Amino acid sequence: PKMGYDILKSIDFYHPVAQIILQHHERLDGSGYPNNLKGDEIILEAKIIGIADVVEAISSNRPYRPALGIDVALEEISKNKGILYDPEVVDICLKLFREKGFEFKIDEFD
Repeated sequence: PKMGYDILKSIDFYHPVAQIILQHHERLDGSGYPNNLKGDEIILEAKIIGIADVVEAISSNRPYRPALGIDVALEEISKNKGILYDPEVVDICLKLFREKGFEFKIDEFD
């Protein structure tokens, strides 16, 4: 996150894009990085990107393991709702996948 922040911080965006990038690995309980921010110290957009990042990472192939699937990803964010991840953002993400039929196009670029 720090490198992305450093690249973007001097560009004048409408939204705080550099801060979103910097904070997207922060977690509600302060266990994230790079600044161990907690709760409302983390901007909403970073909470959204953080959950999207987790869901994508778990449900897609990685160099060190095969994809674990969307069900495992959604279980991870459900299990840690209110602990690591913002409850409202988790609920919206779950609704998108479970009720609205959203899906990832996995491995499009592999």
